[in-house]
Amino acid sequence: MTLQRSTRTAHFIASLALGIAALGAGTTAWAQAVVYHIDDTSSQALKALRNVRNHLDVDPSAKITVVAHAFGVDFLMEGMKDRSEASFAGPVAALVARGVKFEVCEITLKNRNLTKEQFIQEAEFTPSGVVRLAKLQQQGAAYIKP
Repeated sequence: MTLQRSTRTAHFIASLALGIAALGAGTTAWAQAVVYHIDDTSSQALKALRNVRNHLDVDPSAKITVVAHAFGVDFLMEGMKDRSEASFAGPVAALVARGVKFEVCEITLKNRNLTKEQFIQEAEFTPSGVVRLAKLQQQGAAYIKP
């Protein structure tokens, strides 16, 4: 009886070890999907851009999407500057060159009477920022709100 129990335990431990090894092997080739949520330019945009840059410096394989809605879209508008009067466009373009996507909520455009032409060329558009956030999380993206 104890021999059967120890054999089952040994099989369980071996299976567990193989599963953990397979999981670990899979994660080395798998890029982490991450979504950054910005809904207020004045309190979040500069911090978010810094966070995204640092994120990519440590994990260059991360697939990052920045979703902006409400007053979070402002940093992606032409001519917008941060508190130190530096343009947001340069840091955004540098992150886009590293594979980051910046998505603007079209409901926000409608509610605030904005047009797509008012945004920098790196901005992409999504029908609903909140729906996009939910879908990315359902697809396994880590959620970060700076």
